[in-house]
Formats: sequence, C-alpha cells, structure tokens
Amino acid sequence: MSPDDRPDPDELLQVVGEDPHRPRRGQLKIFFGACAGVGKTYAMLKAAHQLQSEGVAVAIGIVETHGRQETVALTQGLPVLARKELRHNGRVFTEFDLDGALASGYQLLVVDELAHSNVAGSRHAKRWQDVEELLDAGIDVYTALNVQHLDSLNDVVGGIVGVRVRETVPDRIFDRAADVVLVDLPPDDLLARLNAGKVYLAPSAAQARQNFFRRGNLIALRELALRRVADRVNADVHIYRISHAIRTVWPTRELLMVCVSADAAQEALIREGARLAQQLQTPWIVLHVDLPQESDHAKAQEALVRLAASAQHAGAEFANVAGQDVAHTILAYARQRNATKLIMGNTTARLTLPWRPRLAERIARTNPEMGLVLLRIDAVQRPIRPLELEQPMEQAKALSIATLVCVATTLLAEQLLRFFDLSNVIMLFLITVVFIALRLGRLAGVWASLLSVAFFDFFFVEPRFSFSVTDTQYVFTFGVMLAVALIIGQLAAKLQAEARAARDGERRASALARVTRDLAGAIALEQVLAVCRDTIEPLFEMQAVLIVPDSQNQLVATRHAGFVELSVAQWAFDHMEQAGHGTQTLNAATALYLPLKGPMAPRGVLAVLPSGSLSFSTPDGRRLLDACCFTLAQALERIHYVEIAQDTVLRMEGEKMRNTLLSAVSHDLRTPLTAIRGLAETLEHSKGLSEAERSDIARSIRVESDELRRQVSNLLDLARMQSEGVKLHKEWHALGEIVGIAVARCAAALQPRTVQTEFAPDLPLVEVDGVLMERVVANLLDNAAKYTPPASTITIRGLHAGDAMYLLISDDGPGLPSGDPERLFEAFTRGQKESSIAGVGLGLGLCRTIVQAHGGAISAKPRVPHGVTFEIRLPWRAAPQIDSDEAHA
Repeated sequence: MSPDDRPDPDELLQVVGEDPHRPRRGQLKIFFGACAGVGKTYAMLKAAHQLQSEGVAVAIGIVETHGRQETVALTQGLPVLARKELRHNGRVFTEFDLDGALASGYQLLVVDELAHSNVAGSRHAKRWQDVEELLDAGIDVYTALNVQHLDSLNDVVGGIVGVRVRETVPDRIFDRAADVVLVDLPPDDLLARLNAGKVYLAPSAAQARQNFFRRGNLIALRELALRRVADRVNADVHIYRISHAIRTVWPTRELLMVCVSADAAQEALIREGARLAQQLQTPWIVLHVDLPQESDHAKAQEALVRLAASAQHAGAEFANVAGQDVAHTILAYARQRNATKLIMGNTTARLTLPWRPRLAERIARTNPEMGLVLLRIDAVQRPIRPLELEQPMEQAKALSIATLVCVATTLLAEQLLRFFDLSNVIMLFLITVVFIALRLGRLAGVWASLLSVAFFDFFFVEPRFSFSVTDTQYVFTFGVMLAVALIIGQLAAKLQAEARAARDGERRASALARVTRDLAGAIALEQVLAVCRDTIEPLFEMQAVLIVPDSQNQLVATRHAGFVELSVAQWAFDHMEQAGHGTQTLNAATALYLPLKGPMAPRGVLAVLPSGSLSFSTPDGRRLLDACCFTLAQALERIHYVEIAQDTVLRMEGEKMRNTLLSAVSHDLRTPLTAIRGLAETLEHSKGLSEAERSDIARSIRVESDELRRQVSNLLDLARMQSEGVKLHKEWHALGEIVGIAVARCAAALQPRTVQTEFAPDLPLVEVDGVLMERVVANLLDNAAKYTPPASTITIRGLHAGDAMYLLISDDGPGLPSGDPERLFEAFTRGQKESSIAGVGLGLGLCRTIVQAHGGAISAKPRVPHGVTFEIRLPWRAAPQIDSDEAHA
C-alpha cells in the first residue's frame, strides 16, 4: 500500500471516536417513516420474526397495534414482556418495564414509538432514554420513529401541517443508530389505507383526513423523510471513504464548490455559484487557497474579507485553506468534502507561462471524475502579484537596506581576497542573499541577487571596475550565480512566509485559548467586562463596549463611550446580524456592532471601534474576533442561568423559611397559648381549688407566658439583627453578674435542676453589651432546661486566658444529637426534629449572632461520659484604670 492510499490518521481517529458501529454497546435499528400508517411497526415485526427464525432470542418489549389486525397478527409467535403498572392522577397506566427488560436475557427487544413520553413515576421521562439504557446494557433494539418527532425537523413539520408535536427525539439518537430503514408509501396509497380503516379506526380516521392526512402534507413529509435518510447515508459514505482512504469523489450527493482568488471581482463568481446552488437545491462552499505571499498584501486581505462576507450572506460556507500549490489544495479539499462540481472563473486577464498549463486544465487533467464549470467573469481587476509594491515606503526602505548590505558585503569580500580564492568569495554573496530574503522579503531578495552579481562582476572579475568580461567562462558563472541566488532567495522568502503564517496561527490559537480560559471562570458580568478590557481590547488594538439587555430587555451600554449608538446596536440585536461600519447595514455608524449569539438566545452586542491597525480586517483576524464573540455569548448565557439559579435558590430558601416559620407559629407558638388557655379555664370553672393549687396554676401560667414571650422575642430580635445588624452598647461588666441575672430570670424553668457557678474572685471585667450577653446565657440555660432531665446538674464556669474570656455552660443530660454540631446554630434548626418540646429553633442561632457581633465565637462540644458543653469565647482587653478621685466621687 502506497503512502497516499493509507487513511489519514487524524481523520481515522475522529471516525473511530464517533463511529456508532463499535461493538461495546447494543445496536439500534430505527424503522423510519414520514407519518403514521406507512407500515413501520409491520416491517419491524416482520424483521423480528426473521431474526427469530435465525435463532436470535427476540421479544416484544412494547408494541402499540392501535387495533390494526395485520399488526396484531404479527405479534403472535413472539414473546411479549409484561408491562409495568403506574398510578397517576388516580388512574392506572401501563408502561414499558425497563427493569424487566434488562433482566429478561433477550438479545433483541422490539420497543415501539421511540418518541413516547413515559408516565410520571417512570425511571426516565422519555422512552428513547429507556432505549439508551438497554443499548448500554448490550441489548439490541428495534424501534419505530416518524419524521415529525426529530428535534431538528419539529419546527419545519409544525409549519407545514400546522401542529407541533411535543414528543421529540434528539437527532444524535437517529445519527448514532446502527441502521435506519426507510419505510415509504406513496401518499395516494396511504390515503387509501386510511379510508379502508387500516391506519385509524373510523371515528379517528375522518378527523385525521381533514387535518393531518391532507395530500399536500403527506407529500412534504415524505420529502423530508427521504432527505433526512439521504443525509444520514451521506454521512455513512463519508465515514467509509475516510476509513478506507478513498481519495476519489463519490457523487452520492451534489455539493458545489466555488473557487475564488483574493480579488474583489470574484464576487460575481459567488453570485453565479449562489444561482446554480439555488437551481440545484444543493449546499455549496466557497473556497480560497491562502498562499503565503498573499498574507503581506493589504488589498488581498481586504478583498478576502469582502468575499467571505458575500459568501456567508448568500448562504454558503466559506473556507480559507492554507496551501502552496493552488490546484493540489483545491483537489485535496474537494475530495475531503466529497464535492461533485467545481466552479471557477474563466478569464484571460492573468498571464501564464507558455509551458505551464492553466489552473483549470491542471484540475481537469488530475481529477476527471469531478465536474468542472468555468464561468466567464468580465471586468476582472488585475490580480495582485507577489512582487507588486503594495506599500511603497516600506518596500523602498527594504531595497535601500538590501543595497547597503550588498555594499558592505563587497567591502568585506575585498578584504577576504587577500586570504581566499575568488571562487570562495562567491559564497559570501550567496549568504548575503539568503539573509536579505529572510529578513526583508522576496523583492529585496531578488534585488540583492542582481546587485551581488553586478558587484561581483564590477569589482572582482578582470578587467576590474568594468562590466566587460574577458573570460567567457565567467558568463556561465554569472548565470549560475544569479540562478542560485534567486532560487535560494525565493526559498528563504517562502520559508519566512510560512514561519510567519505559523506564528500568526499560534498567536491566534493562544489568544483564543487565553480568552476562553479567562471567560470560563466568569460568573458575574463584571468579570466579563474585565476580560473585554484587559484581554480582547489589547489583542485587536480596539475599543470594545459590551451592550447587554436589562431586566426590561432594553439594551444598555456597560460603560460610557461616545461612539456607541444604541439604535444601531438594537438593530443588530433584533436581527442577529452585524451592522455599522464596514457592513451593508447602517454603515454610516463609526463603530462595528457584532451580535452575541448564545446557544439558546441572543445575549447582547459588542460595539467595536478600531483605534490602531485593523487587526481584525483579515479573514483570520475576523474569524478570531467571531470566535471571541461566541465565547462572550456563552459566558453571558452562563451568567444568565447562574443568576436564574441563584434567584431560584433564594426563592426556595425563602419558601423554606416561610414554611418553617408558619410551622413554628402554628405549632410551637400555639403550644404555650393552649396551655395558658387551659390553665385559665381551670381557674375560671374550678371553684373548690385550694390556695396552693391556685398558686401552682398561676405559676404555670407565668412560666408558659415567659416561654411564649421568649420565643416571640427571639424571633423578632433575630429578624431585626439580620436586617439592621447588631447594635452593641458595650460597657465593662463582671461576667458573674451577667450570669447571675440570667439564672434568676430562668429560675422557674430550671427547677428542680441544680445550677452551679464557678467564677474566680479575681476574674477581670469584660467589655460587652450586658443586656445581649444576658440574653445569650438565658437562651443557653433555657435550652438546657428543655433537653435535660429534672435531676440534671448545670455548671457555669468563667475563665480568663491570654486575650480571651471563656464562658462554659455544661450539663449532664443526653448530649448532642447525631450530625454536625454546627447545624444547631442555624435558624429554625432543632436538635430533635420530631420533638414534643416547645420551641422554634431560634435560640442558638440568636446566640451565635450576638457572640459574633462581639468578635467572639460559640461552639458545642460533647461531654464525657454524657452531656454537652457550650463554649463562648469573647475577646478581652485590660480595663482602663480608674483614678482614686473618681472612685471616691
């Protein structure tokens, strides 16, 4: 096998990576039709019977016969899996049993109606997801699908028949199927089947005939089905050609390729190509071969930008392919794309060498199986030649430098003649030509070649200082020297052009990678603006303003700039087309407005004002700018959905908080009210109560009232602190006094528990808000009273260590619940969710808010062998000294 017959490694790897026929999963076979009634299920069951006769284990997973007797008859003889019953809205439905199918052990299952939506409660929402799981398990599947259920054709079919179906299947399922069988039936035959009651039963058939089953609808649906299958077959042909390294074109489908040069007059050729493509109803491509010598010419790049815009406006795909040989590059790309016809301009304006065939002749001679259309293009401008002086000042500077370098080389050669022969000095001039061609370009290289021969003849060949030659052998030497210099110079210039093209390509790739990397982590609009300012603007040497829609969908510039015209931006946003400077729409504007098309919806407009050289005026620069715009649109769309997700989370949290609060108010706050009401009724209706009993009832009412007041106070205080913040009134307090006041307030709730306090006599003062810290201690004591048995002991200790004051409140109760202790300090969180103990779950949350406002921390730790210790750490500094006069005052 010759090297040309081997498959291209990159293309082959791509095919292997995407080939759906690899054996690692089950095979999917789709019986595809234009609409119901063409015989998809019938053909599918016939194929299943054929496989069963060949010894394959086949079963019916689910088949909808719709009362058709022919279909019902074909289900006989095939095992049928039991369906799964599901309840929804009080009704019982039967669905495909996925778990039963996975455990059945059959090699192939028949699963009808691929686009079916499963009943709520099923594992997957769609039946095609069930089929994917079967395929992943290695089970082959036969299924049926109508053209209107394909995602890509859903809108098209809806526009034809006037009805949009909601049950769709992603196109990737269709494209990845191992086989697609087109089940076709002419419209007249299908209508005859409908009238005979073989599609729908009589009541439904009459309605279908008036709506969906009109002859025009059936013809259009049939064409869509045929075209979709043809597209899939064309993709299969492409994979086969790559896998088998087939370089010839297989004309399985018409594809036009219009070949243009970097000349503005080639727009006429593009218009002719568009007309032919419209007549043939076929896709088409506009191809330009990017030669290295064209990259330095501004007029060529400007013309190329216009050609690309014209091609895209006409509906073609524009391809700018780098190459050295135009004919070879055109043929290679045409074979890669499987183009069937090439369209080229036939003009006599370009002069060619007599011995070199024209481009069209070379293509026709090399590839006779491909159609070639030559179109006459009038008024063709003179093409840009590599040696034309596109920039006279720069070219004149390069020629001047080349002349000076040749003079310097001549002076150096004069000195070297004292040590070397004349034949060796010639090499110095050749090196000079190579250096000049590499640094200054082709034209300077040619000029250096001519000067080198002239200087060598004039200064070094006898008779010296004269162009006359006495020895005729030097004529041959001059010719060879000139030819070698020209060849080396052209090769060096070509190498320089290729190196520059490689550097430009690497620069564009790295720039796009940098923009993509910076935008990948952007989750806020400010970050996207920073990328525009710090990365995109310096990259293209331009000013860029991002214009995005606000909450009312009105465009707003993200920063003030005098060149932004919101009316032009609004047009570009509404029509999703570029507008402004350099375009055919509103071209009086000073800036260029590029729409940012997101995958789901338009996300804004990028206003661009060049401030230096037009770095995006070349096709490559424009493609880079378009890629940056697409990346910006993706980032803006991601931010949009992040904001939606955040708003949704906030609404969910708010709803959760509201439900929790309502639950607390309706249950926990009602508990003490119920107790108070009951005790009050006891006092009212019980006349014979003793004084002690009345005193106990009154004390109980007071305890329950205090509990209710504490819960309401905690709720109001936490809401106030979260909205307004904690306002502290710090003073110097003895920690023992604060604890004593809190213990006294909670004395009734703590009975009959034992409370022990341990405070050193020399414990220093601490600067805190006494009222709030008393609330913290009271809440912790109330929490201990609720969750510890009556015989428990509660210990309160105060410690001073370094720059911190510690308050430890311990009990010997049951201890902490399972889980993270930090969750206890969240609002509306309780240690026992299903507890009968009254409370809203705000006490510990309020404690943490107050302690953190003091700059401290609170935590809960288990106590050995049982119980819990709440540790409060407060910042401490030495109290100021009080003068003796002030103390006696």
